[in-house]
Amino acid sequence: MSINQTKIELIQPDDWHLHIRDGEVMRDVLTDTARQFARAIIMPNLKPPVTTVELAKEYRARIQAHLDLLGITDFAPLMTLYLTDNTSVEEVRKARAQGITAFKLYPAGATTNSDFGVSDIKHCYRALEEMQAVGMPLLVHGEVTSPDIDIFDREAVFIDQILEPLRQKFPELKVVFEHITTLQAAHYVRDSSTGGKNTLAATLTPQHLLMNRNALFAGGIRPHNYCLPVLKREEHRLALLEVATSGNPRFFLGTDSAPHSKGAKETACGCAGCYSAFNALGLYAEAFESVGKLEKLEGFASFFGPDFYLLQRNTKKITLVKQAQDIPTELPLGNSTIVPLRAGESIAWSLI
Repeated sequence: MSINQTKIELIQPDDWHLHIRDGEVMRDVLTDTARQFARAIIMPNLKPPVTTVELAKEYRARIQAHLDLLGITDFAPLMTLYLTDNTSVEEVRKARAQGITAFKLYPAGATTNSDFGVSDIKHCYRALEEMQAVGMPLLVHGEVTSPDIDIFDREAVFIDQILEPLRQKFPELKVVFEHITTLQAAHYVRDSSTGGKNTLAATLTPQHLLMNRNALFAGGIRPHNYCLPVLKREEHRLALLEVATSGNPRFFLGTDSAPHSKGAKETACGCAGCYSAFNALGLYAEAFESVGKLEKLEGFASFFGPDFYLLQRNTKKITLVKQAQDIPTELPLGNSTIVPLRAGESIAWSLI
Protein backbone atom coordinates (compact mmCIF):
# COMPACT_ATOMS: atom_id res chain seq x y z
CA MET A 1 0.00 0.00 0.00
CA SER A 2 1.28 3.45 -0.95
CA ILE A 3 0.07 6.53 0.94
CA ASN A 4 0.94 10.20 0.94
CA GLN A 5 -1.03 13.28 1.85
CA THR A 6 -2.84 13.38 -1.49
CA LYS A 7 -2.96 9.79 -2.81
CA ILE A 8 -3.68 6.24 -1.64
CA GLU A 9 -2.77 3.27 -3.82
CA LEU A 10 -4.13 -0.07 -2.63
CA ILE A 11 -5.09 -3.54 -3.82
CA GLN A 12 -8.64 -3.42 -5.18
CA PRO A 13 -11.14 -4.21 -2.40
CA ASP A 14 -14.17 -6.48 -2.32
CA ASP A 15 -17.59 -5.77 -0.82
CA TRP A 16 -18.52 -8.57 1.57
CA HIS A 17 -22.16 -7.49 1.96
CA LEU A 18 -24.13 -6.02 -0.96
CA HIS A 19 -27.72 -5.72 -2.12
CA ILE A 20 -28.23 -5.33 -5.87
CA ARG A 21 -31.95 -6.24 -6.06
CA ASP A 22 -33.27 -7.60 -9.36
CA GLY A 23 -34.57 -6.43 -12.71
CA GLU A 24 -33.54 -3.16 -14.36
CA VAL A 25 -32.38 -1.44 -11.14
CA MET A 26 -29.60 -3.99 -10.93
CA ARG A 27 -27.79 -2.42 -13.86
CA ASP A 28 -27.30 0.92 -12.13
CA VAL A 29 -26.19 -0.75 -8.88
CA LEU A 30 -23.68 -2.96 -10.68
CA THR A 31 -22.22 0.04 -12.49
CA ASP A 32 -21.53 1.82 -9.21
CA THR A 33 -20.23 -1.30 -7.48
CA ALA A 34 -17.93 -2.66 -10.18
CA ARG A 35 -16.22 0.71 -10.50
CA GLN A 36 -14.74 0.13 -7.03
CA PHE A 37 -14.91 -3.55 -6.09
CA ALA A 38 -13.62 -6.73 -7.73
CA ARG A 39 -16.08 -9.08 -5.99
CA ALA A 40 -19.15 -8.80 -3.82
CA ILE A 41 -21.24 -11.07 -1.62
CA ILE A 42 -24.73 -10.80 -3.10
CA MET A 43 -27.56 -10.83 -0.58
CA PRO A 44 -30.41 -13.32 -1.24
CA ASN A 45 -33.40 -11.40 0.18
CA LEU A 46 -35.35 -11.02 -3.04
CA LYS A 47 -39.09 -11.63 -3.43
CA PRO A 48 -39.26 -14.61 -3.43
CA PRO A 49 -35.95 -15.21 -1.61
CA VAL A 50 -33.03 -17.13 -3.09
CA THR A 51 -33.38 -20.31 -1.04
CA THR A 52 -31.98 -22.99 -3.36
CA VAL A 53 -28.94 -23.56 -5.54
CA GLU A 54 -31.12 -23.49 -8.65
CA LEU A 55 -32.58 -20.10 -7.73
CA ALA A 56 -29.06 -18.80 -7.04
CA LYS A 57 -27.86 -19.99 -10.43
CA GLU A 58 -30.79 -18.26 -12.11
CA TYR A 59 -30.10 -15.06 -10.18
CA ARG A 60 -26.44 -15.20 -11.10
CA ALA A 61 -27.34 -15.61 -14.76
CA ARG A 62 -29.47 -12.45 -14.58
CA ILE A 63 -26.58 -10.60 -12.95
CA GLN A 64 -24.19 -11.84 -15.62
CA ALA A 65 -26.56 -10.72 -18.37
CA HIS A 66 -26.46 -7.18 -17.00
CA LEU A 67 -22.68 -7.29 -16.63
CA ASP A 68 -22.41 -8.38 -20.26
CA LEU A 69 -24.66 -5.53 -21.40
CA LEU A 70 -22.53 -3.09 -19.43
CA GLY A 71 -19.29 -4.53 -20.80
CA ILE A 72 -18.02 -5.31 -17.30
CA THR A 73 -15.63 -8.26 -17.37
CA ASP A 74 -13.71 -7.86 -14.09
CA PHE A 75 -16.40 -8.17 -11.43
CA ALA A 76 -17.42 -11.43 -9.76
CA PRO A 77 -20.72 -11.86 -7.87
CA LEU A 78 -20.43 -14.31 -4.97
CA MET A 79 -23.79 -15.97 -4.41
CA THR A 80 -25.51 -16.78 -1.13
CA LEU A 81 -28.59 -18.72 -0.07
CA TYR A 82 -31.32 -17.55 2.26
CA LEU A 83 -31.50 -19.81 5.31
CA THR A 84 -35.02 -20.88 6.28
CA ASP A 85 -36.59 -23.12 8.89
CA ASN A 86 -36.74 -25.78 6.17
CA THR A 87 -33.25 -25.61 4.66
CA SER A 88 -32.16 -29.22 4.19
CA VAL A 89 -28.84 -30.95 4.72
CA GLU A 90 -28.95 -31.95 1.07
CA GLU A 91 -29.26 -28.31 -0.04
CA VAL A 92 -26.24 -27.40 2.08
CA ARG A 93 -24.20 -30.15 0.45
CA LYS A 94 -25.36 -29.12 -3.00
CA ALA A 95 -24.52 -25.49 -2.26
CA ARG A 96 -20.99 -26.35 -1.21
CA ALA A 97 -20.48 -28.57 -4.25
CA GLN A 98 -21.72 -25.93 -6.70
CA GLY A 99 -19.81 -22.93 -5.47
CA ILE A 100 -22.28 -21.06 -3.29
CA THR A 101 -20.26 -18.84 -0.97
CA ALA A 102 -22.42 -18.75 2.18
CA PHE A 103 -25.87 -18.96 3.76
CA LYS A 104 -27.56 -15.88 5.20
CA LEU A 105 -29.53 -15.91 8.45
CA TYR A 106 -32.31 -13.34 8.66
CA PRO A 107 -34.42 -13.55 11.80
CA ALA A 108 -37.99 -13.42 10.49
CA GLY A 109 -39.10 -9.81 10.16
CA ALA A 110 -35.70 -8.27 10.93
CA THR A 111 -35.25 -6.21 7.77
CA THR A 112 -36.21 -5.78 4.10
CA ASN A 113 -37.80 -8.92 2.61
CA SER A 114 -37.04 -11.02 5.70
CA ASP A 115 -40.55 -12.40 6.18
CA PHE A 116 -39.34 -15.84 5.05
CA GLY A 117 -36.51 -15.79 7.60
CA VAL A 118 -35.80 -18.10 10.50
CA SER A 119 -38.49 -18.19 13.20
CA ASP A 120 -36.44 -20.29 15.64
CA ILE A 121 -32.74 -21.07 15.18
CA LYS A 122 -33.31 -24.57 16.56
CA HIS A 123 -35.21 -25.40 13.36
CA CYS A 124 -31.91 -24.97 11.49
CA TYR A 125 -29.68 -27.15 13.64
CA ARG A 126 -29.30 -30.00 11.14
CA ALA A 127 -28.47 -27.57 8.34
CA LEU A 128 -26.03 -25.68 10.56
CA GLU A 129 -24.35 -28.92 11.61
CA GLU A 130 -23.78 -29.75 7.95
CA MET A 131 -22.53 -26.22 7.23
CA GLN A 132 -19.99 -26.66 10.01
CA ALA A 133 -18.94 -30.04 8.60
CA VAL A 134 -18.39 -28.79 5.03
CA GLY A 135 -16.94 -25.36 5.92
CA MET A 136 -19.86 -23.28 4.66
CA PRO A 137 -19.95 -19.83 6.33
CA LEU A 138 -23.08 -18.45 8.01
CA LEU A 139 -23.74 -14.73 7.62
CA VAL A 140 -26.01 -13.34 10.31
CA HIS A 141 -28.23 -10.30 10.52
CA GLY A 142 -27.72 -9.90 14.24
CA GLU A 143 -30.96 -8.58 15.70
CA VAL A 144 -33.78 -10.12 17.66
CA THR A 145 -37.22 -9.15 16.44
CA SER A 146 -39.38 -9.37 19.56
CA PRO A 147 -41.52 -6.20 19.77
CA ASP A 148 -40.85 -5.89 23.50
CA ILE A 149 -37.11 -5.34 22.88
CA ASP A 150 -36.12 -1.72 22.19
CA ILE A 151 -34.86 -1.32 18.62
CA PHE A 152 -31.58 0.15 19.88
CA ASP A 153 -30.96 -2.93 22.06
CA ARG A 154 -31.78 -5.68 19.58
CA GLU A 155 -28.21 -6.34 18.46
CA ALA A 156 -26.87 -6.67 22.01
CA VAL A 157 -29.74 -8.99 22.95
CA PHE A 158 -29.08 -11.08 19.83
CA ILE A 159 -25.54 -11.75 21.03
CA ASP A 160 -26.74 -13.10 24.36
CA GLN A 161 -29.84 -14.98 23.20
CA ILE A 162 -28.84 -16.29 19.76
CA LEU A 163 -25.22 -15.82 18.69
CA GLU A 164 -23.29 -16.99 21.74
CA PRO A 165 -25.46 -20.13 22.24
CA LEU A 166 -25.14 -20.83 18.51
CA ARG A 167 -21.36 -20.62 18.63
CA GLN A 168 -21.25 -22.77 21.76
CA LYS A 169 -23.23 -25.48 19.97
CA PHE A 170 -21.35 -25.19 16.66
CA PRO A 171 -17.85 -24.02 17.67
CA GLU A 172 -16.26 -24.67 14.27
CA LEU A 173 -19.00 -23.01 12.20
CA LYS A 174 -17.62 -19.98 10.38
CA VAL A 175 -19.77 -16.97 11.27
CA VAL A 176 -19.78 -13.42 9.93
CA PHE A 177 -21.62 -11.01 12.21
CA GLU A 178 -22.74 -8.58 9.55
CA HIS A 179 -23.02 -4.79 9.67
CA ILE A 180 -22.33 -4.58 13.39
CA THR A 181 -23.50 -1.37 15.05
CA THR A 182 -22.72 -1.54 18.77
CA LEU A 183 -19.87 -1.50 21.23
CA GLN A 184 -21.13 -4.86 22.48
CA ALA A 185 -20.82 -6.44 19.04
CA ALA A 186 -17.41 -4.90 18.37
CA HIS A 187 -16.02 -6.18 21.65
CA TYR A 188 -17.73 -9.57 21.31
CA VAL A 189 -16.05 -10.22 17.97
CA ARG A 190 -12.74 -8.74 19.10
CA ASP A 191 -12.55 -10.74 22.33
CA SER A 192 -14.23 -14.07 21.51
CA SER A 193 -12.21 -17.23 21.66
CA THR A 194 -12.20 -19.21 18.43
CA GLY A 195 -9.97 -22.05 19.56
CA GLY A 196 -7.11 -20.84 17.40
CA LYS A 197 -9.23 -21.06 14.24
CA ASN A 198 -10.51 -18.13 12.20
CA THR A 199 -14.22 -18.82 12.71
CA LEU A 200 -15.66 -15.42 13.67
CA ALA A 201 -15.59 -12.12 11.79
CA ALA A 202 -17.65 -8.99 11.33
CA THR A 203 -18.38 -6.53 8.55
CA LEU A 204 -18.74 -2.79 9.04
CA THR A 205 -20.60 -0.27 6.90
CA PRO A 206 -19.57 3.31 6.05
CA GLN A 207 -22.72 4.77 7.61
CA HIS A 208 -22.09 3.13 10.97
CA LEU A 209 -18.46 4.29 10.97
CA LEU A 210 -19.33 7.88 10.06
CA MET A 211 -22.72 8.63 11.64
CA ASN A 212 -24.51 8.22 14.93
CA ARG A 213 -28.26 8.26 15.51
CA ASN A 214 -28.39 12.07 15.50
CA ALA A 215 -28.05 11.77 11.71
CA LEU A 216 -31.60 10.41 11.61
CA PHE A 217 -33.04 13.64 12.98
CA ALA A 218 -30.76 16.49 11.84
CA GLY A 219 -33.17 19.31 11.04
CA GLY A 220 -36.04 16.84 10.64
CA ILE A 221 -36.51 13.19 9.71
CA ARG A 222 -33.71 11.99 7.42
CA PRO A 223 -35.08 8.85 5.73
CA HIS A 224 -32.01 8.27 3.58
CA ASN A 225 -29.92 7.74 6.74
CA TYR A 226 -32.36 5.12 8.02
CA CYS A 227 -31.08 1.56 7.87
CA LEU A 228 -31.34 -1.66 9.84
CA PRO A 229 -29.68 -2.25 12.17
CA VAL A 230 -30.39 1.38 13.00
CA LEU A 231 -27.66 3.93 13.74
CA LYS A 232 -26.65 4.00 17.40
CA ARG A 233 -25.16 6.43 19.97
CA GLU A 234 -21.77 8.09 19.47
CA GLU A 235 -20.06 5.73 21.93
CA HIS A 236 -20.99 2.84 19.64
CA ARG A 237 -19.75 4.60 16.51
CA LEU A 238 -16.42 5.25 18.17
CA ALA A 239 -16.10 1.60 19.23
CA LEU A 240 -16.78 0.47 15.66
CA LEU A 241 -14.23 2.91 14.29
CA GLU A 242 -11.67 1.66 16.78
CA VAL A 243 -11.96 -1.99 15.74
CA ALA A 244 -12.26 -1.22 12.02
CA THR A 245 -8.99 0.72 12.06
CA SER A 246 -7.17 -1.59 14.48
CA GLY A 247 -5.71 -3.96 11.90
CA ASN A 248 -7.56 -6.87 13.51
CA PRO A 249 -8.30 -9.36 10.68
CA ARG A 250 -11.68 -10.26 12.17
CA PHE A 251 -13.09 -6.96 10.85
CA PHE A 252 -13.52 -6.16 7.18
CA LEU A 253 -15.49 -4.15 4.64
CA GLY A 254 -19.14 -4.82 3.92
CA THR A 255 -21.15 -1.82 2.72
CA ASP A 256 -24.66 -3.24 3.15
CA SER A 257 -25.45 -0.81 0.34
CA ALA A 258 -29.21 -1.23 -0.08
CA PRO A 259 -30.94 0.48 -2.99
CA HIS A 260 -34.48 1.80 -2.56
CA SER A 261 -36.05 4.38 -4.83
CA LYS A 262 -36.45 7.93 -3.56
CA GLY A 263 -40.22 7.43 -3.42
CA ALA A 264 -39.90 4.24 -1.35
CA LYS A 265 -37.73 6.06 1.19
CA GLU A 266 -39.67 9.34 1.34
CA THR A 267 -43.01 7.91 2.33
CA ALA A 268 -45.10 7.35 5.46
CA CYS A 269 -43.41 3.98 6.07
CA GLY A 270 -40.05 4.33 4.40
CA CYS A 271 -37.77 1.39 3.59
CA ALA A 272 -34.60 0.68 5.57
CA GLY A 273 -31.29 0.94 3.76
CA CYS A 274 -28.54 3.39 2.84
CA TYR A 275 -27.17 3.52 -0.70
CA SER A 276 -23.39 3.80 -0.44
CA ALA A 277 -22.37 1.92 -3.60
CA PHE A 278 -21.78 5.17 -5.50
CA ASN A 279 -18.95 6.42 -3.28
CA ALA A 280 -18.21 3.73 -0.70
CA LEU A 281 -14.41 3.75 -0.86
CA GLY A 282 -14.26 7.52 -0.45
CA LEU A 283 -16.48 7.23 2.62
CA TYR A 284 -14.32 4.51 4.17
CA ALA A 285 -11.19 6.57 3.49
CA GLU A 286 -12.81 9.51 5.25
CA ALA A 287 -13.59 7.35 8.27
CA PHE A 288 -10.05 5.96 8.52
CA GLU A 289 -8.48 9.39 7.97
CA SER A 290 -10.61 10.84 10.78
CA VAL A 291 -8.54 8.85 13.30
CA GLY A 292 -5.22 9.00 11.44
CA LYS A 293 -5.31 5.35 10.36
CA LEU A 294 -5.27 5.44 6.55
CA GLU A 295 -2.43 2.91 6.59
CA LYS A 296 -4.91 0.35 7.99
CA LEU A 297 -7.43 0.77 5.17
CA GLU A 298 -5.93 -1.79 2.78
CA GLY A 299 -6.06 -4.66 5.27
CA PHE A 300 -9.66 -3.88 6.20
CA ALA A 301 -10.81 -3.33 2.61
CA SER A 302 -8.66 -5.68 0.54
CA PHE A 303 -7.09 -8.49 2.60
CA PHE A 304 -9.06 -9.64 5.63
CA GLY A 305 -12.27 -10.53 3.75
CA PRO A 306 -10.73 -12.90 1.19
CA ASP A 307 -8.52 -14.39 3.88
CA PHE A 308 -11.57 -15.28 6.00
CA TYR A 309 -13.41 -16.77 3.02
CA LEU A 310 -10.25 -18.66 1.93
CA LEU A 311 -10.18 -16.89 -1.42
CA GLN A 312 -7.23 -15.43 -3.30
CA ARG A 313 -6.52 -11.78 -2.66
CA ASN A 314 -6.95 -9.49 -5.64
CA THR A 315 -3.85 -8.22 -7.44
CA LYS A 316 -5.11 -5.21 -9.38
CA LYS A 317 -4.39 -1.85 -7.76
CA ILE A 318 -6.66 1.17 -7.52
CA THR A 319 -5.97 4.77 -6.52
CA LEU A 320 -7.83 7.24 -4.33
CA VAL A 321 -6.82 10.90 -4.51
CA LYS A 322 -7.39 13.74 -2.06
CA GLN A 323 -9.75 15.53 -4.38
CA ALA A 324 -13.19 16.74 -3.33
CA GLN A 325 -16.05 14.70 -4.79
CA ASP A 326 -19.50 16.26 -4.92
CA ILE A 327 -22.18 13.64 -4.31
CA PRO A 328 -25.24 14.13 -6.54
CA THR A 329 -28.59 14.78 -4.90
CA GLU A 330 -30.10 11.92 -6.94
CA LEU A 331 -28.91 9.11 -9.20
CA PRO A 332 -30.76 6.95 -11.75
CA LEU A 333 -32.23 3.68 -10.48
CA GLY A 334 -34.00 1.81 -13.24
CA ASN A 335 -37.06 3.88 -14.12
CA SER A 336 -36.80 5.88 -10.91
CA THR A 337 -34.12 7.69 -8.91
CA ILE A 338 -32.22 7.04 -5.70
CA VAL A 339 -30.70 9.36 -3.12
CA PRO A 340 -27.14 8.21 -2.27
CA LEU A 341 -25.55 8.43 1.15
CA ARG A 342 -24.26 11.98 1.76
CA ALA A 343 -26.27 13.32 -1.18
CA GLY A 344 -25.61 16.98 -1.90
CA GLU A 345 -22.43 16.97 0.19
CA SER A 346 -18.75 16.82 -0.71
CA ILE A 347 -16.32 14.13 0.44
CA ALA A 348 -12.55 14.45 0.40
CA TRP A 349 -11.43 11.27 -1.39
CA SER A 350 -12.18 10.30 -4.99
CA LEU A 351 -11.46 7.16 -6.98
CA ILE A 352 -9.52 7.69 -10.21
